[in-house]
Amino acid sequence: MPIALLPDRAIVTVSGEDATSFLQGVVTCNVETLEAGEARLGALLTPQGKILFDFLIARGAGDGFLLDVATERASDLAKRLGLYRLRAKVAITLDPTLGVAAAWEGAETSATVLRRHDGRLAALGERLFFAAGAFSADATEADYHAHRIARGIPEGGRDFPWSDAFPHEALMDQLGGVDFRKGCYVGQEVVSRMQHRGTARTRIVPLVAVSDHGLETGAEISAGQRTLGTVGSVAGRRGLGLLRLDRLADALAAGEPLRAGHALIGVEKPAFATFGFPEVAQAG
Repeated sequence: MPIALLPDRAIVTVSGEDATSFLQGVVTCNVETLEAGEARLGALLTPQGKILFDFLIARGAGDGFLLDVATERASDLAKRLGLYRLRAKVAITLDPTLGVAAAWEGAETSATVLRRHDGRLAALGERLFFAAGAFSADATEADYHAHRIARGIPEGGRDFPWSDAFPHEALMDQLGGVDFRKGCYVGQEVVSRMQHRGTARTRIVPLVAVSDHGLETGAEISAGQRTLGTVGSVAGRRGLGLLRLDRLADALAAGEPLRAGHALIGVEKPAFATFGFPEVAQAG
């Protein structure tokens, strides 16, 4: 029953009487329907609809929210949100006093923590928020990422580049990270158009090495003369890859083996996914 500290994650807090309406107007997910016990996937986009920051958002104390974001992006997220604040009565703070951990398979702790179930996928478990430095764990950050990768869950900076990927490509439409029924937010028009026209051809999907060579982050995924995409996160013989599914279908129809660098690979459809997928690409 593992618990892993996640030093690669930091907390940005958004609080104040206008916190809910402020966030509802700028992020991709629905903040108004956020349950007290949930950490929900969300993002702040460019006006062109590409992901600047991806995060998990949870209710904190009182009228506040906790944004669980990559540590290297936390300061920039706080600054960017500040640009949209205008006259809203909110306080936006990078909070170094809070740490983040992940718990799965029913892990328990006696420490004082805020527990929120991971809204992306039930099998991911929970996010724990606690006073930094006052918590111990029995699993590693690498263990958590192996757990995440095995379930096909991407993260920004590891599986897709910030400022250069649309929410559909990062599976945010599949993992509850985009609400297509709420009002406007930054980049909403582009995302809605992709949804209604079904134009998302690139997706992050699970990979598995089926030869002696292992997967390497950053390796080019190819079939014959076709470039299909790039390998992102890797844990053992499994990984995630950002792929053009139309090119994958063409390669499979031509009977061409799939490679990631020197490794022969299989490609899988995520178990939770509802988008179209070449079924013959399933890894054995």
